[in-house]
Amino acid sequence: MQIPHRVLPLETLKAVVQEFVTRDGTDHTSVDQRIREVMLQLDGGCAELHFDNETETCNIIIKS
Repeated sequence: MQIPHRVLPLETLKAVVQEFVTRDGTDHTSVDQRIREVMLQLDGGCAELHFDNETETCNIIIKS
């Protein structure tokens, strides 16, 4: 289910994005930089926030 990212409080959205960008653990760039990049993608409409009811997890999907 898609969730409009702007309906979430900013701190909640940042926490969701931080969890997403640190999930894999293989990217050695700054976590803050990755959070900023994903936030820009969400704001620019290039990415969407989705919630999976089955796994109860949030994912960020890049729109093609």
